[in-house]
Amino acid sequence: MNIREELGARAKHVEDVLAAYLPEEASTQKTIFEAMNYSLLAGGKRIRPILMEEAYKMFSQKNGVSTNAINAFMSAMEMIHTYSLVHDDLPAMDNDEYRRGKKTTHAVYGEAMGILAGDALLNYAFETAAEAFDEEDVNVSYLKAYQVLAKKAGASGMIGGQVVDIETEGMPVEKVGLARLTYIFELKTAALLEASLMIGAILGGATPDEVFKMECIGRRVGIAFQIQDDILDVTSSMEVLGKPIGSDEKNNKVTYVTLVGLEKAQAEVEKLSKEAVELLEQLPIQSEFLKETILYLIHREK
Repeated sequence: MNIREELGARAKHVEDVLAAYLPEEASTQKTIFEAMNYSLLAGGKRIRPILMEEAYKMFSQKNGVSTNAINAFMSAMEMIHTYSLVHDDLPAMDNDEYRRGKKTTHAVYGEAMGILAGDALLNYAFETAAEAFDEEDVNVSYLKAYQVLAKKAGASGMIGGQVVDIETEGMPVEKVGLARLTYIFELKTAALLEASLMIGAILGGATPDEVFKMECIGRRVGIAFQIQDDILDVTSSMEVLGKPIGSDEKNNKVTYVTLVGLEKAQAEVEKLSKEAVELLEQLPIQSEFLKETILYLIHREK
């Protein structure tokens, strides 16, 4: 399996699914719909909905489950991820004018509309997920999936991690500590990966223990993903990474490498990678694609 080609094909599939849920660019407030669609269609690897769909396929095949609700949840997840990027790019946050080679939403539509576009995408994500309740086969699993989506995206999940990350900026290394940094990674990066795997499993009829294992896999992948980001900021090149290297050091940002050094950071990535794969292999049905994707994300070069 060529994992890069397969991920590219699946990203295209996600975009086809997402197209059915895009808001119509009409009515008096059409500017907000244009800004939302601009943000959603700005590219990206679509990793979270890809993981969600693969988790769903694993368990639905085992349990004989079939539902169109997965499409609504995949689209909702991508909307939530996109809104977080729109807000990250704002002047009050990272103040970025480009993302993936394109002007950021606030750079095109203005700061106020950038804020509103992010707000609208978050709300629209839950409108979209709620469309699953219109399915004829609606059952309690849909409600459980909806609860996971809400919790992992909120103050107990992704937003909570961003809050602690902001409050950590400017702290001296000795006050940050490994526990605080790992906590940021767990919430800011891992929470939506956990949610993606959990929702796919829930909709596929997984048991509570199987859903818990998927959550544990997502957490390890998310933490390792972020540690790898810190490693690449030190070891990669601008040509490979696609952005300036050494930015963390220049911004006086405490990273995993800052705290434990490069060698121990690399060892932790390997440890988390191994644990994620071992947990995956404990499940009753296997997915070579999911295993390869996990390893690709953790050991990526950019």
